[in-house]
Amino acid sequence: MHESGPIKGRGSRQRLPGRFETATSEAVDDGWHADESEEFAGPALRTHVHEERARRILSRNDSPDVGFSVSLNPYRGCEHGCSYCFARPSHAYLNLSPGLDFETEIFAKTNAAERLIEELARPGYVPQPIALGINTDAYQPLERRLQLTRQCLQVLRDTRHPVSLITKNALIERDIDLLADLAADNLVSVAFSVTSLDPHLSAKLEPRAAAPHARLRAMRRLTDAGVPVSVMVAPVIPWINDSELEAVLAAARDNGALRAGYVLVRLPHEVAPLFRDWLAAHYPQRAEHVTSTIQQLRGGKDYDSRFGTRMRGEGVYAQLLERRFRLACQRLGYGHSAGQWQALDCSRFVPPRKPSPQGELF
Repeated sequence: MHESGPIKGRGSRQRLPGRFETATSEAVDDGWHADESEEFAGPALRTHVHEERARRILSRNDSPDVGFSVSLNPYRGCEHGCSYCFARPSHAYLNLSPGLDFETEIFAKTNAAERLIEELARPGYVPQPIALGINTDAYQPLERRLQLTRQCLQVLRDTRHPVSLITKNALIERDIDLLADLAADNLVSVAFSVTSLDPHLSAKLEPRAAAPHARLRAMRRLTDAGVPVSVMVAPVIPWINDSELEAVLAAARDNGALRAGYVLVRLPHEVAPLFRDWLAAHYPQRAEHVTSTIQQLRGGKDYDSRFGTRMRGEGVYAQLLERRFRLACQRLGYGHSAGQWQALDCSRFVPPRKPSPQGELF
């Protein structure tokens, strides 16, 4: 752990062992090299990209808490480094740390578009809207170079397949051509996750995500291109960003958002100790109060995984937050909740032709 303070550009400051590890190691300063010279400096926290050849690319779920049943994630791990990310524990399955490894060891499914074509071409495939980039952001910085998300969008555009996206990166502007084409046939919806309008707080919470003003700009540009846009105030963290709920909703509405939703901070598995460490680094004076309130919302625990309550919490604070959200949405003229994904058209789907080893005759 870097007890001296946060690591620039990273959301975590430790390599917390995953819950499946049978042995762990801990760095100890023996005092021999106390200076900060380059000779004795630790390794730089660069991002390492690992190629992953996926066998299947579509995942299915039956959770009543989310508005989709099929998802596609081109990446595992996320360089945005959000301190609160609910997906961090998934790196434990790779024998990697949900802490720093989650944001520095990224797995890119380089055959994502190829596998997507194969799955869409399966006999009897029934189209349902695909949620693209749900577990980790499909527009994280690495996407600028690898363009795996764009490749998948091209497949979905060519087959007229409905798709929904949620992101906190303005890089999505790059794909306005594909998104506008899909939107013309009611085949796409886009949600932006916005946690704060304060660039300083945003930089602490999500060190490598787009700044708040850049996300709002992207909302406006997509809206002007005819792409339906929503906002998710996610996550709402007690005593950190909860006071901004109405302001975020208003700013997003001014930039074209039609739907809105929110999610209370979730701290499953290793996320809880990682988030407490983040609080200790950035907000030590209020860390205990924040932790106590979160636990009051979760029946005295860091996290409650029950369907129906895990996204909203329980108790007086949760009820007040829900009321504030509803009143703000009514005042601002929002439509349905962003958690209820826009009804997209599945009737236009044209299955792709599976590549033939004999090639094409005509």
